[in-house]
Amino acid sequence: MQAHIVKHGVFACFDSDLTDDNSQPINVEISAIAWNGTRLVFGSDKNIPGDHRSPVFALDVDEGGLPIAESLVFYTADLITSAEKYEDFALSDDSQYLIASTGFDRVDEADAGKDRYNRLLVWPCDEPGAPTLVGDDENDGIRSSVGLREDLSAALGAAYFKVEGLASIPGESGADPLLLFGIREVGRAHDDFDYVCEVVGAPYRIDNGHLSFTDAFEVIYEFDPSQFDAVRFDVGLSSLEYDPVRQALYFLTSFEVEGGDGGDKLGAYLWHLSIADFQAGRAPALVVDADGQVLKFDNKAEGVAVLPSGDLFVVYDPDRELGLIDEHPRDKRHPSEAPYTLLRLTD
Repeated sequence: MQAHIVKHGVFACFDSDLTDDNSQPINVEISAIAWNGTRLVFGSDKNIPGDHRSPVFALDVDEGGLPIAESLVFYTADLITSAEKYEDFALSDDSQYLIASTGFDRVDEADAGKDRYNRLLVWPCDEPGAPTLVGDDENDGIRSSVGLREDLSAALGAAYFKVEGLASIPGESGADPLLLFGIREVGRAHDDFDYVCEVVGAPYRIDNGHLSFTDAFEVIYEFDPSQFDAVRFDVGLSSLEYDPVRQALYFLTSFEVEGGDGGDKLGAYLWHLSIADFQAGRAPALVVDADGQVLKFDNKAEGVAVLPSGDLFVVYDPDRELGLIDEHPRDKRHPSEAPYTLLRLTD
């Protein structure tokens, strides 16, 4: 699979003068994205202050797939705005619902507030004000899906893990569709883990807006990027996307390593895998650029969505890095702006 860069750009996610309580600029850090059938929906893994704002928002795109700034809409239902650290979104198998996952990487029996990092939400694509919570546990007044941690932990055989990908694929031979959780980190604790590329799957149904799982969670796929000579860094999975037209999955894997000058080196790779090869457990293929070289992003690509045209819209979580790579129209972005890349694929 070959990718041709259509455009590098940035889009505004909120007012450019928005600041926190210490008068510091709010920085957007996009980590989730999905096409909901009519528009792109984004999730920031940092909250955006203001009752009329939200870490989840949507933008229309023009005929070329570029975001339309004037169409910005925030999703402000309480269950959506009070969740912490969104990591990926997925469109349901029937294209009627958006499913959103946080990282599920933080929990503390003594602090119910950490339960907000454990939410799996579902809402109708045309009614984001009516989300439902999968599992719906309540602890000290805080609602969450924290019970799903036991299912994920049992499947992975680990006490600590981090979800960074989410996708829905059709079930085989008429079976229920599968919800796929892309796992980036697995280990004993948040400071004792390995980067991985694993996929936990579970069949599900959505009835009257409520999602339920119909069988056990299990690891159904994994691959080792270090076996590929072109991958020069220790990477972990950072996004997962299903392409219903090509009947394929896309993986993003990203890295963040300390540079020799004390700075960080950031980057990511894009992978392609047909559903047939996924089911057979075969390795994915690295997507190459227009020159036939392995495509490497120069920042942490953390979300990919398939547009109706078949083009891929890739978003980044640049943390607080404001510099942009050479192909962007400016040297730096504003903290309120998110960088993106629009890719066109050819077989």
